[in-house]
Amino acid sequence: MKTLLKNRELSAFLAILALFAVLVALNPAYFSLQTLGMIFASSQILILLALGAALVMLTRNIDVSVGSTVGLSAIAVGVALNSGYSLPVAMLFALSVGALAGAFNGFLVVGLRIPAIVATLGTLGLYRGVMLLWTGGKWIEGLPSGLKSLSVPAVAGISPLGMMVLFLTAVGVWMLSRTAFGRDFYAVGDNLTAARQLGVAVNRTRMIAFTLNGMLAACAGIVFASQIGFVPNQTGSGLEMKAIAACVLGGISLLGGTGTLVGAFLGAFFLTQIDTVLVLFKLPAWWNDFIAGLVLLGVLVLDGRLRQALARHQRALKYGRFQPGNKGGKHVTPFPKRKKEVA
Repeated sequence: MKTLLKNRELSAFLAILALFAVLVALNPAYFSLQTLGMIFASSQILILLALGAALVMLTRNIDVSVGSTVGLSAIAVGVALNSGYSLPVAMLFALSVGALAGAFNGFLVVGLRIPAIVATLGTLGLYRGVMLLWTGGKWIEGLPSGLKSLSVPAVAGISPLGMMVLFLTAVGVWMLSRTAFGRDFYAVGDNLTAARQLGVAVNRTRMIAFTLNGMLAACAGIVFASQIGFVPNQTGSGLEMKAIAACVLGGISLLGGTGTLVGAFLGAFFLTQIDTVLVLFKLPAWWNDFIAGLVLLGVLVLDGRLRQALARHQRALKYGRFQPGNKGGKHVTPFPKRKKEVA
């Protein structure tokens, strides 16, 4: 149990296997790579958002505006394509919009020192308003087939955009685990004062985290437009909460400095898997959020209980309350008793 608690990636992976086993047990026809590929294709948007949210959360911040950034970036790529620009130019334009939105969030938090939750709640409405003003509240339709083809399975049932998601995940995992630049994210979130004393560029790291988050949200917007083939005026609504939930499920701490991108990836996959299972069993759509929220709440409660138990156990060992090999759990005094002083 302690191994599962310390390794949240393993816990998320086992949860995915368990849910897949339940799905196959109820209907053996779902035991195929096609089912796995379908779930992965559905999870790509949430995976990208979870990766970006994880970077921000590692620095002990939070961004609740990414859903609006997804919609704004999807509008950007759609408008650019319908205006006659090439696909690479349109995608670059969408990435620029996402990076600008993320950098503006970072400026509010780092430059103006506004609490992240407050700043991004404001930009959530701001970006949504810009999106609606830009389109006049209309949907973006008639997107070219070149964009839609990026979501068509190509190699091993994975589309070009799916390969991009895997590539970005691999690069992010390598960056955080193998480079000094990546370790700065953990240092900033773990102890801000100590990070400054060690020479970490704290403000720069937080700005980069928000900017990368915006760019990953833009990638999610491109994936959305490619998979759906059009852009509704409510694109991205509610995705920010799912991204944060995916990170928490994968072991990213809301207090910063703890977690991995692998955990965020698995958390996003698991949440999408729940929705897919409900769809496959033809349950009403309104069950999705209820069951996903129930699972998340259950995981959080169980995680909190296990962490408290582990903390008590570690304190007991630290102060000598229980010693290894002490059968029966007898109390062991950590310090020798002092002799009474003779008056």
